[in-house]
Amino acid sequence: MNKRLVIALGGNALGKTPHEQLLLVKGTASTIVDLVEEGFDVVIGHGNGPQVGMVNLAFEFAANQGGGTPAMPFPECGAMTQGYIGYHLQQAVQRELARRGIDKPCAAVVTQVVVDPTDEAFQHPTKPVGMFYNKEQADNIVAQTGYTFVEDAGRGYRRVVPSPIPVKIVELPVVEQLVGLHSIVITVGGGGIPVVEHAPGHYEGVAAVIDKDRASAKLALDLKADMLVILTAVEKVSINYRQPNQTDLDCMTVAQARDYIAQGHFAPGSMLPKVQSCIEFVEKTGGKALITSLEKAREALLGKTGTLIVME
Repeated sequence: MNKRLVIALGGNALGKTPHEQLLLVKGTASTIVDLVEEGFDVVIGHGNGPQVGMVNLAFEFAANQGGGTPAMPFPECGAMTQGYIGYHLQQAVQRELARRGIDKPCAAVVTQVVVDPTDEAFQHPTKPVGMFYNKEQADNIVAQTGYTFVEDAGRGYRRVVPSPIPVKIVELPVVEQLVGLHSIVITVGGGGIPVVEHAPGHYEGVAAVIDKDRASAKLALDLKADMLVILTAVEKVSINYRQPNQTDLDCMTVAQARDYIAQGHFAPGSMLPKVQSCIEFVEKTGGKALITSLEKAREALLGKTGTLIVME
């Protein structure tokens, strides 16, 4: 039986425009198929922070500037980005599989994820979405829209929206069936379309973005995956990030990770949810989690780089 690997792929790694994304997903697909060749059943969760912000702002601009376009609710913007990111990813993976002569299906599943309407995240928006702006640009957008902006890890200002905890993956049975057939599955795109469940089978979308790392950790737990792998912009997790005494970590235990969190080493909306997601998966399964860059994924799985998170 193949080992199951859940990969959380960062939305920023997919580019800021559809054209840029089409170019970048070629490298992403190569990495994914590398892992397939290593004998893993691969399930992919991905972010959509830049993309959902772009889609939302485009519709709002068109609606407010006489374009005759209706404003688009945030959950629908999330569904749109799931669709077009999944489309790009599955096409790129299918081409790479064909190039290597591998006969394996790949499919993207539009996925809803249930959240709790009383989650305190709705009172305290923290999840960055959309493009980076300088302070003057951000202040102008706030004046026009009332959005909330925060400084994000020294890279500029981004809009933030609520980021509730994922409770249930609605399409999990479909994903399980596809994985059971050894398909490559793209799911919980952008953390999943956030919905509240009013009654069995009765779901309603809400304006939020579920963190894709937390949704991927939930997916890994539910699928009983052998490992959770979070791919991001850096090769290893660091403490004292971007400071003269920055230290890159090869491995950390859950206890060490909690200590680093308490000391404030990991930025909210950036590395913090990645580490928290790994802690949750490792604690509940006794397995291992890995954080590394897309380019180094294969090497990291062979133990040559990356940051491994273990129980003790």
